[in-house]
Amino acid sequence: MESTRRRIYTLVFVKKPSEILLGFKKRGLDKGKWNGFGGKVENETIEEGALRELKEECGLSGNLRRIGVLEFDGREKNTLLIVHVFDTYTYNGDITESEEMLPKWYSTEEIPFSEMKVDTRIWFPHMLKGNLFKGYFLYQGEDTLIDYKIELLTELDEVK
Repeated sequence: MESTRRRIYTLVFVKKPSEILLGFKKRGLDKGKWNGFGGKVENETIEEGALRELKEECGLSGNLRRIGVLEFDGREKNTLLIVHVFDTYTYNGDITESEEMLPKWYSTEEIPFSEMKVDTRIWFPHMLKGNLFKGYFLYQGEDTLIDYKIELLTELDEVK
């Protein structure tokens, strides 16, 4: 499947040594599922977009580290969704619910995979460990995963 357009997104995970802050999506794409905090990059750098979305969705800011890139093909017609994944152990602000997300801490031993997108089971363990990774996921529509490829990296390509 050859996608003609590219859309750039971010996804941020706030971590503690044995916990992770997830957000329950209350509206829009992936409504009813748990994930990190993020969204579409607007007229800003990828890191600025990640910080803005983190603040808007759960009230936090932090020192972000880019640890992965995920490409989703087929979820939107003729569009490749490119998601830059960040994590942080250092954050400030008060965790607050937003119109879009309900934040909740989970033990890293009790991740609610059954309430997350199917691809999460594949790349999430790498993110939890802090590994650098790149993944490609081919979907048929929003929810049917057809194929995927995941690779661990020693470094991520620079982004502009």
